[in-house]
Amino acid sequence: MNINYRIRHLCIQSAMIVVTFGFVFTQAGAAELTKIRMAQNLSPISGVVIVAKQKKFFEKHGLDVVVFNFTSGKQALDAMIGGGADIATTAEAPVTAAAMAKQKIAFLARMEYSDLKTLTDASDKITGLTDLKGKRIGYTVGTGSEVYTISLLKRAGLTKGDVTLVSLRPQDMAAALASGGIDAMNTWEPHIANAKKAFGAKVKQVDTKGVYSETFNIVTMEDFLAAKQGVILGFLGAMLDAEKWMKENREEAISVVAETVGMNRNDLASIWPEYVYEVALDKKTIDVLKAHAAWRLESGNAPTGATMPDFSKIIFSDPLKQVAPDRVKLNFK
Repeated sequence: MNINYRIRHLCIQSAMIVVTFGFVFTQAGAAELTKIRMAQNLSPISGVVIVAKQKKFFEKHGLDVVVFNFTSGKQALDAMIGGGADIATTAEAPVTAAAMAKQKIAFLARMEYSDLKTLTDASDKITGLTDLKGKRIGYTVGTGSEVYTISLLKRAGLTKGDVTLVSLRPQDMAAALASGGIDAMNTWEPHIANAKKAFGAKVKQVDTKGVYSETFNIVTMEDFLAAKQGVILGFLGAMLDAEKWMKENREEAISVVAETVGMNRNDLASIWPEYVYEVALDKKTIDVLKAHAAWRLESGNAPTGATMPDFSKIIFSDPLKQVAPDRVKLNFK
């Protein structure tokens, strides 16, 4: 039987079970919670699941979520694939790598997206994209930072040969910019904000809005999805509750996320609007995945013989359709 059909059928059954279970849990108030393991990138981009955990929305949906924190989405996804977790928070880069490696992952939802940015040494007087010619640009190889950098160069009419690319960890870029090791840094928040705070007028942001958005997503394995339909529906339901609460309680949400990730609250508040928290499966989700997969194929950063993944077989939309049909707006054509 086709696994998508089987999962779709199980979703309908599980939705009924979750409704019944939710009623019993609410009425009795003593139902045992189902324990699951989540590998999480401890960063504001994981804000929705951070709030779901801290404000006990997971418990409301009958789940005891044990969190394992990692410094990147790649590490989180690798931990899940290796059997160390049931669900992972991750960006599009690890997803496309796993898809091209034929890993049996199930992409459940996007929960956040935000634009990548470029920060420069103010003394270089880089005011536009074409001014990057001849400059040393810090980026993080194999991530959305690399895709963003290539997209940025294309928009400026430049090639990799027109610049010097320096691969760095995001947390090391500010120091490299300050010491003169690079002239510009291409990365995501909060690293841009951290550099601005540290160096003030010595750095300047270039307007690159809309060049490339990195998404942050919820992924599990196909076999876990097939076996634990009720758990997945409850997990997504908790995420939706958390998203709603974050929008209704902005100031407290900032405090919760800042405290959890170990970030100064005022620093996070200043960039909070940059994070678009929304549980969805839509055109942006697919566009970002395809853009990253295309970069892998063009750059050779893919397994030998790899082709563009069929994302209709990697994105499993039925669970989200069960709990919030209006959040699913997909067209794979």
